[in-house]
Amino acid sequence: MRPLVDSFGREFHYLRLSLEDSCNLRCLYCLPEGFQKAGKEPPLTLPEIRRLAAGLAGMGFWKVRLTGGEPAMRRDLLEIAAAVSATPGVRKVLLSTNGLRLRELAAGLKAAGVRGVNVSVDSLDPERFARITGQDRLGAILAGIERCLALGLETKINVVLMRDLSELEISRFLEMTKELPVCVRFIELMPTAENREFFNAQRLSALGLLALLQDQGWVETPRQEGDGPARIFRRDGHAGSTGVIAPYSERFCSTCNRLRVTSRGALRLCLFAEADFSLRPLLQEDCRIAELQETVRELVGRKEVSHYLPEGRTGNLKHFAMVGG
Repeated sequence: MRPLVDSFGREFHYLRLSLEDSCNLRCLYCLPEGFQKAGKEPPLTLPEIRRLAAGLAGMGFWKVRLTGGEPAMRRDLLEIAAAVSATPGVRKVLLSTNGLRLRELAAGLKAAGVRGVNVSVDSLDPERFARITGQDRLGAILAGIERCLALGLETKINVVLMRDLSELEISRFLEMTKELPVCVRFIELMPTAENREFFNAQRLSALGLLALLQDQGWVETPRQEGDGPARIFRRDGHAGSTGVIAPYSERFCSTCNRLRVTSRGALRLCLFAEADFSLRPLLQEDCRIAELQETVRELVGRKEVSHYLPEGRTGNLKHFAMVGG
């Protein structure tokens, strides 16, 4: 089958699949009041996920990231990971997590075919971490990261840039990469319908961080096949790397290679899309894979050239847990 390409020439081979929109943290920029259940429709079942993975893999999707909310809240997470990993055409399965259950799950995830994990760690200071997330669990999360590294899993740490993130703490994150083969990625805070006040108070541009990296001798590396939106930097003498994700930067969307499917089977053409398109009716036992593929191809033809964050438009995104970021 021919590659999936949109009207702007971007080729898609990366699926971000949300397994669950609930989360057991209360991060200030996402769910400060905790998860509030809305609607009765259950998340995709394992058979539906198998059909989705098979259909998209048949269109050239070889990289799949399992996200949430918090995907580890699914009791069948390991079965899902194994099923997606076993899908013909899928070469790389990854997991994004808050890390609360990572230490106990890491070995099972590796056995199920997961190649790497992205872990949210917005602070290395226990007090600040607890203030941001609503839970004093930094030690448990760092222990899970250590376990992943010991097992040889590709490990990335995601840090949201906020105005109260000090240069000293940024230096502590960068220092982690000296001895550990981790990639610490700093992500500009992004707005949603529910975090506007927090966003306006805490937004911090990545420009200062990029200048700091340059001053310290970090060198940007070429993009690799399947890379996401991060610009990756390396420094002599460091086992790991660092990255910057800056959605407000010029041409940020020009390298887009990914589609998102929510935990209930809705296709999102962009994190900040105005609407979802339900694929769930096409994931049933009596449906043809070809029909799913034809529908996805037609919808991708509607994808816009970029998001509209500079204009203040966040689409119908209420909070990040609903689509896994």
